[in-house]
Amino acid sequence: MLDIQPVNPTLGANVSGVDLRKPLSPADRDAIEAALVEYGVLFFRKQDITPEQHIAFARQFGELDVPPLQTKYSANPEMTVLDQDSPKGEGADEWHSDNTFAAIPPMGSVLRAVMIPPLGGDTCWANMHAAYDALSGPLRRMVDELSAVHDITKPMRKAIAAGHSVESLADIQAQWPPVVHPVARTHPVTKKKALFVNGNSTTQLVGMSERESETILRLLIDHVRDPLFQVRFSWDLHSMAFWDNRSVQHYAVPDYDQRRIMNRVTIVGDRPY
Repeated sequence: MLDIQPVNPTLGANVSGVDLRKPLSPADRDAIEAALVEYGVLFFRKQDITPEQHIAFARQFGELDVPPLQTKYSANPEMTVLDQDSPKGEGADEWHSDNTFAAIPPMGSVLRAVMIPPLGGDTCWANMHAAYDALSGPLRRMVDELSAVHDITKPMRKAIAAGHSVESLADIQAQWPPVVHPVARTHPVTKKKALFVNGNSTTQLVGMSERESETILRLLIDHVRDPLFQVRFSWDLHSMAFWDNRSVQHYAVPDYDQRRIMNRVTIVGDRPY
């Protein structure tokens, strides 16, 4: 029987009593989707599933998103393979939402551990509704009026420099020009506002001078680092996390130096405004 237990007052829940090798029942699918919105990130353990079953699980929650930032390890365009042993500075160790440089960022991501180091390699998530709510009233009112530019250039450069991608930066930039999103997006289900800027892809606040933009962006991005908004997950083999990309950010702790392989599938979202 499906069991969903919160792990933190702010976000996160453990999900058990379900075998992800099989299609979900309509009731279980609906319960998982509702829990995703409520808790932000869901954790599954002991799910020894194939890449095809991983993709099939994600597809039950929407059309799959084929990301532009593909690593060279990915045989299937619907699955991104993250294969690292020197992760520091490669991009995931920056608080971020996935692919906000897209006009329609993903609704959610499903990440599964395939190979893990003996120690380290945890992932943290932060609740962006809580981060928004914790801003002072005057700052919230300013944020409500702001939009920001999101650009693929920084994460793409890091992927190329680290040897994870063989794509041409110029080609990717041409295919994925900068986009503008609100700094506080409204969740399409709950209608709650969430902070929607990150250190990987957000480059400029619209209508502000460079100095103003840099100062305010630094403040907002640093604000996400408060442990009050966060939950931390220690991976074991065949564990999986499913998070709501509209309302949480995540950070991969770069404290390991042995090989770590993760498979990720993302689900098509909606425009954040």
